[in-house]
Amino acid sequence: MLDKWNERFSSNEYAYGKEPNIIFKEELEKLKPGKILLPAEGEGRNAVFAAKLGWDVTAFDYSEKAREKALKLAEENGVHFKYEISTIEDYDFKENEFDAIGLVFCHIHEDEREQLHHKLVHSLKQNGHIIMVVYDVNQLKYGTGGPKEKEFLYTLENLVEDFIDLDFVSLSSEKIDLSEGLFHKGTSEVIRFTGKKEENN
Repeated sequence: MLDKWNERFSSNEYAYGKEPNIIFKEELEKLKPGKILLPAEGEGRNAVFAAKLGWDVTAFDYSEKAREKALKLAEENGVHFKYEISTIEDYDFKENEFDAIGLVFCHIHEDEREQLHHKLVHSLKQNGHIIMVVYDVNQLKYGTGGPKEKEFLYTLENLVEDFIDLDFVSLSSEKIDLSEGLFHKGTSEVIRFTGKKEENN
């Protein structure tokens, strides 16, 4: 799997473009900048955007090629952020560390998903937010991006169950037209989720 991602990110062209995901952009602009974590950040488009807004950004991915492209993009845009090499499974999610966590098309197998989501909540500060954009299971009929296996796609019910301890700011399944580089292109069905960690959680 790592070879697949290193190969995808080896091109001079940015696989998913250089602009942030539109839903992530909309949601992040509503929040006051603080510390943000971006798991599976790839080539850095969302990290660059967050840094431009004044966020203290920590990103990670397990592809060295992705990190190289992300740091190059950061230099082009005159911003800096921390970018680590790690898998989702191995990352050390410290307690009460981040004001926001952004998951943009980070698709985890359904057998491991609940555990990861609980780690994310654990790592949020009080009043912190999780912003998520993922492909709905109905995306399979479009073929315009995302995993081809149902086990890596999401339903609204998955997120309700996994993030039941958060205050749901937004949760919806939406059909949108994506134009993100070579691999996210065309009519797509995505899930938008923003949740807030309240004081008693």
